[in-house]
Amino acid sequence: MRLLTHRSLAIVFTASLAAATVACQSAQKQTFVPPPKAQAPALTAVSKPPDPPPSKAGTAVTEAQPKPPVSQAPKGDAVGDLIARVEKEYQAGQDNYHAGHLEAAKQNFDAAVNLLLNSDLRSDERLDQELDRIMEGINSLELLAAQEGEGPQQKSEPAPIDEANEATPQVDPNVKAKAEAEIKSTRSDLPLMMTDQVAGYINFYSTRGRGTLERALARSGRYQEMIQGILREEGVPQDLIYLAQAESGFHPLAVSRAGARGMWQFMGSRARGYGLQRNFWVDDRQDPEKATRAAARHLKDLYTQFGDWYLAMAAYNSGPGTVQSAVKRTGYADFWELYRRNVLPKETRNYVPIILAVTIMAKNPGQYGLDDVNRDKPIPYDTVKIDYPIDLRLVAQCVGASAADLQDLNPSLLRLSTPKDRSYELRLPAGTKEKFLFAVAAIPSDKRLWWRYHDVQAGETLASLARTYHTTAKAISQANDLEGDSLDPGSRLVIPIAPGKYSDGGTYARRITRYRVHRGDTVESVAENFAVPAKMVRGWNHLKGNSLAGRRVLYL
Repeated sequence: MRLLTHRSLAIVFTASLAAATVACQSAQKQTFVPPPKAQAPALTAVSKPPDPPPSKAGTAVTEAQPKPPVSQAPKGDAVGDLIARVEKEYQAGQDNYHAGHLEAAKQNFDAAVNLLLNSDLRSDERLDQELDRIMEGINSLELLAAQEGEGPQQKSEPAPIDEANEATPQVDPNVKAKAEAEIKSTRSDLPLMMTDQVAGYINFYSTRGRGTLERALARSGRYQEMIQGILREEGVPQDLIYLAQAESGFHPLAVSRAGARGMWQFMGSRARGYGLQRNFWVDDRQDPEKATRAAARHLKDLYTQFGDWYLAMAAYNSGPGTVQSAVKRTGYADFWELYRRNVLPKETRNYVPIILAVTIMAKNPGQYGLDDVNRDKPIPYDTVKIDYPIDLRLVAQCVGASAADLQDLNPSLLRLSTPKDRSYELRLPAGTKEKFLFAVAAIPSDKRLWWRYHDVQAGETLASLARTYHTTAKAISQANDLEGDSLDPGSRLVIPIAPGKYSDGGTYARRITRYRVHRGDTVESVAENFAVPAKMVRGWNHLKGNSLAGRRVLYL
């Protein structure tokens, strides 16, 4: 899910490459003994290593080709020379990526972007154009990496309710008669009835929408026990679970065209009213348990207001004000009468029939050829309360999982880290809580956003690791209480990385986001919001002091 849109300017591809490397390293080691509690060494600035030479291996593919370079500058033009250097690094990154040299590609892309960001983008519009062009190319590769399973960013899913609303259901008399007979023997704690509209959606989910229905039923196995338990605790009908099936297909990352989000498709304003928080770090609408609790309470309130579950469901879709206005205008507190009088929005008139159709089919799987759908199993997990920000890739190294596994367990996280300004109940793979606590204890709490573990490979030295992670051999030695320079292959080291030095996608690494400055913004307030040091914001944008007067855009 992309929160920072505007041409998707975040360099998540570099994070993707690093995450792939981390995942491979983590998979190699199931258990380890971390070094003693690491002390935070004084990290001194190191000189930038020489740019790696372009790789001759591999060729770039057509889908990742950037637009033509900006117009060539006259000979001797400093801006033109800079753009030529950027192009050389970018092309080397493409070559390395397609040759499978992911770490080298990441370094090339970082170097290309850093060359531009370390210049004054405002001094010549060609620099700004070149940054956009390079970012577009990197984003193309990032999408390719995601398709190949290397992208760590969570991807939103279209909400199935939109597909159903676009359909023009056709009533099949045989389907309707069959469903009417089934209703008589179907046990449900919601009122079930058959109309042409309901029959039309049963026909839709039996044909064009069948794949959507089957995927939702399969996913329901993971969440059904949790959802029905919460519905029971809140005193609402158990079969309201099928509202989530129709809305999102039980996908925590479902997003509708209207902007509703999560398994229960909350809009932002309604979510806040039921305690679901949204900020730069977290969107509780994507937390299956929190969103289910909020939805149950909201539906209970709506039933209390309208005294009818069909009207309550309609109000869940369009808002209680819309339904109340329709009731007041017509004098009828009956959903089907409001349907006939066409006083509700089209999506709301479709909504109740869609839910009833899904409920009838899900509760009669044998009659609709759905009894062979394999339901997902619930995924057990441990929880640990985190009151400090920590990168999920470090967590993954600690527990021997992948960052993608942790994102799947924690879908409410919008970043590859836990929040900076609030505690968070982090879910871990079952049985790994103690392993995590033991491993993370070796990393100072204020360093857990950018420090990493590294599994030593044959031939690696302190100097080579220092070059790779843009730190110093002395810092690595101090963090691990090493007495000599030799390293044992297979051992695990803490790597102390200074903020912004190693761009593996960590929170302090440059994200290359074009941020629009708002009234009242300062360097300090923007830095706080993006969880980066203010001095880095100043450096990236050639600023002095705290004022942003006259600035319309910042690069972060």
